[in-house]
Amino acid sequence: MSQKSWIENTFTKRECVYILPVSKDPHRCLPGCQICQQLVRCCCGRLVRQHVGFTASLAMKYSDVKLAEGVELGPEQEEWSVEKHTEQSPTDAYGVINFQGGSHSYRAKYVRLSHDSRPEAILRLMLREWQMELPKIVISVHGGIQNFDLHPRIKQVVGKGLIKAAVTTGAWILTGGVNTGVAKHVGDALKEHSSRSARKICTIGIAPWGVIENRTDLIGRDVVAPYQTLLNPLSKLNVLNNLHSHFILVDDGTVGKYGAEVNLRRELEKHINLQRIHARIGQGVPVVALIFEGGPNVILTVLEYLQESPPVPVVVCEGTGRAADILSYVHKQTEDDGGLPDGVEIDILATIKKTFNFSHNDAVHLFHTLMECMKNKDLITVFHVGSEDHQDIDVAILKALLKGTDASAFDQLVLTLAWNRVDIAKDHVFVYGQKLLVDSLEQAMLDALVMDRVDFVKLLIENGVSMHRFLTISHLEELYNTKLPTNHTLFQLVRDVKQGNLPPNYKITLIDVGLVIEYLMGGTYRCNYTRKRFRIIYNNLHGSSRRSGRTQPSGPSLRKTHEAFSMQADKKEKTRHNHFIKTAQPYKPKVDDLQQKRSKEEVVDIDDPETRRFPYPFNELLVWAVLMKRQKMALFFWQHGEESMAKALVACRLCRAMCYEAKKSDVVDDTSEELKKYSNEFGRLAVDLLEQSFRQDETMAMKLLTYELKNWSNSTCLKLAVSSRLRPFVAHTCTQMLLSDMWMGRLNMRKNSWYKVILSILVFPAILMLEYKSKAEMAHIPQDAHQVSMEDSDHNLQRADDIPMDVFKEARMNEHVEINNEAEVLMRSRRLPITRKFHAFYLAPIVKFWTNTLFYLGFLMLYSYVVLVRLPLFPSPQEWVVILYIFTSAIEKIREMFMSEGGKISQKIKVWFSDYFNISDFIAIIMFFVGFGLRFGSGKVFIAGRIVYCLNIIFWYVRLLDFLAVNQQAGPYVMMIGKMVANMFYIVVIMFVVLVTYGVPRKAILYPNSDAEWSLIIDVLFQPYWMMYGEVYAYEIDVCSNSSENPVKSLCASGVWLTPALQAVYLFIQYILMVNLLIAFFNNVYLQVMSMSNLVWKYQRYHFIMAYHDKPVLPPPLIIFCHMASFLNFLCKRRKKDSSAYGPKLFLTEEDQKKLHDFEEQCVETYFHEKDDKFHSGSEERIRLTSDRVETMSIQLKEVGNRVNFIKRSLHSLDSQIGHLQDLSALTVDTLKALTAQRASDASKVHNQITRELSLSKNLVPGVVDPLPPSKASVLPQRSIYPPPGHMADSLFGGRANEGAGLTGEIALSPEKRPLFTPEAGSSGSALEYTHEHAHTHVQLGSGSPPEKPVGQNNTSRKDSSLPKPPDAMATFFVSTPTQPVGLRAHTLTHAVQTEQPHTSVEFGAFVGEYEREECDVDDDDGAGAGLAIGSPFKPMEGYQYSAVERNNLMRLSQSIPFTPVPPRGEPVTVYRLEESSPNSINNSMSSWAQRGLCAKIEFLSKEEMGGGLRRALKVLCTWSEYDVLKPGHLYIVKSFLPEVINTWKSVYKEDTVLHLCLREIQQQRAAQKLTFAFNQIRPKTIPYSPRFLEVFLLYCHSAGQWFAIEECITGEFRKFNNNNGDEIVPTNLLEETMLAFSHWTYEFTRGELLVLDLQGVGEILTDPSVIKSGEKGSYDMVFGPANLGDDAIRNFRTKHHCNSCCRKLKLPDLKRNDYTPEKVTLQQDDQTEGSSPSPPAGGSTKEPRQSMRLML
Repeated sequence: MSQKSWIENTFTKRECVYILPVSKDPHRCLPGCQICQQLVRCCCGRLVRQHVGFTASLAMKYSDVKLAEGVELGPEQEEWSVEKHTEQSPTDAYGVINFQGGSHSYRAKYVRLSHDSRPEAILRLMLREWQMELPKIVISVHGGIQNFDLHPRIKQVVGKGLIKAAVTTGAWILTGGVNTGVAKHVGDALKEHSSRSARKICTIGIAPWGVIENRTDLIGRDVVAPYQTLLNPLSKLNVLNNLHSHFILVDDGTVGKYGAEVNLRRELEKHINLQRIHARIGQGVPVVALIFEGGPNVILTVLEYLQESPPVPVVVCEGTGRAADILSYVHKQTEDDGGLPDGVEIDILATIKKTFNFSHNDAVHLFHTLMECMKNKDLITVFHVGSEDHQDIDVAILKALLKGTDASAFDQLVLTLAWNRVDIAKDHVFVYGQKLLVDSLEQAMLDALVMDRVDFVKLLIENGVSMHRFLTISHLEELYNTKLPTNHTLFQLVRDVKQGNLPPNYKITLIDVGLVIEYLMGGTYRCNYTRKRFRIIYNNLHGSSRRSGRTQPSGPSLRKTHEAFSMQADKKEKTRHNHFIKTAQPYKPKVDDLQQKRSKEEVVDIDDPETRRFPYPFNELLVWAVLMKRQKMALFFWQHGEESMAKALVACRLCRAMCYEAKKSDVVDDTSEELKKYSNEFGRLAVDLLEQSFRQDETMAMKLLTYELKNWSNSTCLKLAVSSRLRPFVAHTCTQMLLSDMWMGRLNMRKNSWYKVILSILVFPAILMLEYKSKAEMAHIPQDAHQVSMEDSDHNLQRADDIPMDVFKEARMNEHVEINNEAEVLMRSRRLPITRKFHAFYLAPIVKFWTNTLFYLGFLMLYSYVVLVRLPLFPSPQEWVVILYIFTSAIEKIREMFMSEGGKISQKIKVWFSDYFNISDFIAIIMFFVGFGLRFGSGKVFIAGRIVYCLNIIFWYVRLLDFLAVNQQAGPYVMMIGKMVANMFYIVVIMFVVLVTYGVPRKAILYPNSDAEWSLIIDVLFQPYWMMYGEVYAYEIDVCSNSSENPVKSLCASGVWLTPALQAVYLFIQYILMVNLLIAFFNNVYLQVMSMSNLVWKYQRYHFIMAYHDKPVLPPPLIIFCHMASFLNFLCKRRKKDSSAYGPKLFLTEEDQKKLHDFEEQCVETYFHEKDDKFHSGSEERIRLTSDRVETMSIQLKEVGNRVNFIKRSLHSLDSQIGHLQDLSALTVDTLKALTAQRASDASKVHNQITRELSLSKNLVPGVVDPLPPSKASVLPQRSIYPPPGHMADSLFGGRANEGAGLTGEIALSPEKRPLFTPEAGSSGSALEYTHEHAHTHVQLGSGSPPEKPVGQNNTSRKDSSLPKPPDAMATFFVSTPTQPVGLRAHTLTHAVQTEQPHTSVEFGAFVGEYEREECDVDDDDGAGAGLAIGSPFKPMEGYQYSAVERNNLMRLSQSIPFTPVPPRGEPVTVYRLEESSPNSINNSMSSWAQRGLCAKIEFLSKEEMGGGLRRALKVLCTWSEYDVLKPGHLYIVKSFLPEVINTWKSVYKEDTVLHLCLREIQQQRAAQKLTFAFNQIRPKTIPYSPRFLEVFLLYCHSAGQWFAIEECITGEFRKFNNNNGDEIVPTNLLEETMLAFSHWTYEFTRGELLVLDLQGVGEILTDPSVIKSGEKGSYDMVFGPANLGDDAIRNFRTKHHCNSCCRKLKLPDLKRNDYTPEKVTLQQDDQTEGSSPSPPAGGSTKEPRQSMRLML
């Protein structure tokens, strides 16, 4: 079944088919009512009209439901449910999402499926159809759905740790998938990872289908769906996060509702947990929950995880906010017994109430849920960024999983092995107290090897695993049969060696591996796996019936006859080897043959467990890793164990041979290049190790080259390097020094060796005069076995075994220099006997070379004499000498073929014929004997024999080049000639094709009447070939012009005119092109060879020296005596030929070999130490470390900066609070003084009255005494809290500035009628009143509180408005300073003046204090300037601001030293601004008015007005502002509406007309600003301009009592691009085209809802746009300003707009051909907002889109 059909048959979607309205609308309508279809919402979240397949029948069902609403159904009314009201159908949305926008295109696979889909099918979809790998961990991330901010440090640490956990362990990350909340933070971490690495992390987003924005774009079967990630500003749905790799979109038929994905996600996690983590590991895939922030539902989710069976561990990220912080706090406070300390419960409840705005009952319920979670406290891990252990979150996650599984130490080790986290195993598994059995460790070692976990192999070795005990035959065979993609090459090699097809489940045996190794190593290499001893052990281990891939009849039990199994002679074993290669079966020798030689054979004890193990386990594992192409593992095994140099060379050879086999394969891939890289790496290791050992000790290094390697087919490192064609190794100084010593033999001469040798050959007594090496100097030179035995038989000399290996090494040490020098002098002074000198002289390879050369030159002279003179019928003496020379040479060649290497006959012949000169010699010898046989004939036979003689001498002269190869100057040229001849083959073939292409038609045209003869072939090739060298046969070029000549007269016929043309083309191609190409090729070969000629010559020198090292002493024809001696020696059986005696080797004792291995291991250790030091001291590593440190320091500096800012804010707040306390204390002291004075005055009055009464009672008649009239209370009139206003208001606003003039007069208000409190901008307050009955003193102190509604709501009531009002004619005013805390921003102050008191007491607002001064007259003109400026910071000098404490101290000082501070100049104003819910992504955020205004001062600059059609403006300068809401020193433009505009709109807005107009103008510019943000994100790079609008603020002028708009002043050439009626300019440049295209784009982006016109500004900076919205012209509920001309402007724009190049780059449709209208867009717009909220009741539903738009703005 195809993927497409399987998905559609397995997964379904759900759609609502039964309409159940949300609202209880009493409206009765027909089924076709358009109002119900477009405004009434179903319980599924869709509008009635939006239901799929909405027909009359469905409408009738809807009508029935509506009619049934009139019946009182009571509480049993039907509720909407997924099962009853939706139906399933095959899914119609799956494929690949192609995310649009951004610099990089991201793709993700997705599927839409029902909420009740089976988890088994989902997992199959992910593993088989989506080709995902089964995870090792599932990290389920939970947290807040809404956007929340994370501290940059926490976000970086958590994100990096989460990605590290996913990358290192191969985990799946499950999130909500949408681009909000915690899923967005995960996406940000993935984005950081994708910028550094190309590896894709499996991040699966499981999201509800109904909450996805633009989900209709995803509908399609097996499609690549382009998806736009920009969120529609008018929609409340969410877009998908483009950093996820896969999406599972859960559909339950609802729209705009979460919750459908919860159960499916949990069931999927449970099903994944049941899967095996690895084929070799029985444990399931662990699941861990990761908590970021979140609400109350997250705590419930944590409880569900902890109560699962088995429970799921939870990791809580402390510091991310809300639920995560509450969980971490409760976790820390909870004691081991589950209880809480005293008083903590109250704190937790308070925190819950404050965090989630819960009631007490809800908080208690959530608290109980938390305590239920704490019952499984051990399963909860709290991660804190600043913890002392400095662990990353990935460690916390994995550690939590280890704790949560409650497994044994071995199971924990297996988990860490599956995760490939050796750090976790080292820190949390291999700790004190954990008990791990040896068998468990060995099983873990086997799993680590199979899973290619190098670090775990190293860790297990460090913790006591013995590789010698671990590596058995069965374990090694199991490793070779690992079912991984990497062993495909090995399987192919086994098939090639077996020469037959193998079944798919064929099990590779170690014998097969041995055949493969022999095949790859080449030559006569013999692997231990194919030797008889190993096959006996192997056969016993697997049983007598075990066969390699075949079934054979069972034989007698080897268990009964194992004592008869022993080692056979090499000759006997070789005869069976051919049959063994074909069958690859364990060897079973005949019992009869074994019994005959039982006394001479070695018995194999197959019951001994040690026989089943390997003496060098690291060698076997190295070969396994190389054959399995596991380079990292192979390098690890190379570092461990003995024979490091040999292992590197064997690995180099194997990789090189596998590379060659891969090249021969027809499959084109990168395997050969990969293997070539591996081979070069091992070759470099071998050369580096040789260099390291040579630097430490030259003699020991030379011994490493030639000592016998018993584990590697008794070979040597030098032979392995040559077989690997490792030229740098052979050309190394150490190797060349060894070869030079071998070349000289025992002769001790370095200069003029050639003439000394020749002289000694010709004059025998000169041999005695030569200098010879001592026995110690020959200790490192390899020799043949018979040479060693001959030297050991000499009792007069010191034995080689007695010479210490480190004699030369010790000679370099200072304390032994003199002793070793004396010993060396004594050894040098020893004289060899005469016979030993002659023996040493003639055994030297250099002597053999010159002897053979001299005899060969004599042979060539005799042979030349024989062929040059008349050949007699019977051979002459000279000819007999030549015959004898060639005959003995043939015998020598046969000896070389069969006696040079150990192995099979076929292998020996193949190796011998691999040399070019051996092939030449073979042809020459065969050809000579053919000629020798023909010369005895008569007539033509005799002549043929002589001709064969003549041709045969060519080969013997060519053989001279082999003698020249030994010379350092001539050798490279000989090699160069061979290289050219070998590489010119293909060019010669091309030239032959060209030659035949011309020769055949030429012959056919000139000689049309030729008969069929063999000479035709010669004629076709003969003349065209000579034409290449200049012989063009001119008489045959144009035969008709030369027809007078007899030879060509007959050739003139029809068609011969083509011959000259063909010849011209042929000569041009062959002579000009091909010949010059051949010359260029030779030149290239010459340059290549010359650059490496010295290297190649040194490599070829080895073969030459080895050839003469193995030659007999006498040259041909005297060599026959050596052959006879060897034959007699064989017959007498004086010496048995051992298999290890082939070639020169260094034979060492076990003790010396151990010393050599120790030296080699020391060199390896030193090499890696130097390599590590070089790496760490390298520039790249230092730069990397520096970069990491700088990054760490920058993060720490950011943290320090944040802490410093926090401390500054805290100190600032503390300073303000202290200042406020000082103000209150000062006010209290002043009040107490006033009370004391008042009481003293009252007491004085009472005393005077009593005194008067007493005096009257004495002098007057008693009567009624009239009480004193109450004293007249005079109240200080209200003053402005700022300096007096200038002329700005007069010029801007006319007479309105004088409306407050009446406030300066005295207003007599009774205390009970005086207002206690008047609300200020954006705040409400309460006043504290103190009234003294006798003094009539009134004191008020106000404090602000947040408003209940934000500014911008459609509230026209003056009483409930949260915006400030113009000051009423009352004795109250407000103070707002930047240093006040939030709760004390506004203060109410009333000045009360007691006219009868001798002084005036003034009580100021917050942070100002009080002062006393003499009584002053209150005047309308200068009274405002007489007081101290209140409500603004005291600034005695520019740029400095006093703290609250300093201001209070100054106020105290002012009581004794009167002074007048200088306030900032300008007009006092209050500024309000629009705030965004997401400042970082303004285009996706919600706008709301600031609840409180900020104070500022602006200074009027000029009276020149800038006017427009609706407003006029003035330029001002900001002199001071609170929190820099306006930048001091910057120029701004203040805009006000014209009086006629205000009068026009008073009919719409009865109250606060100017405020309503300003709000809508500012909202209009903010909406245009958001559209520019969205436009700049998706615009292509070919549009270089980015339009943007200025920030506009709402401004209230206290002196004028009026509202304005203010924005920054822009300078430059002001241009206008279009009008608000749709007219536009003709664009002349790209900037103008961009602006006009932006207007077009806004119309398309909002789908006809909005249109931004009236674009104007300086360059890319725009201002004063007009946002046109259909149907809002002149409406009370309009969202935007009065410049909205509505549908008329839209129609005019669509008519007059001409699309330009920018419109085409944005792929905008032509408006004149657009097939939809704004009326048709209405339903589409409803689609975008369908999930926002249920529809309102009838009557208010028309205001819903405007309300949502107002909330958006």
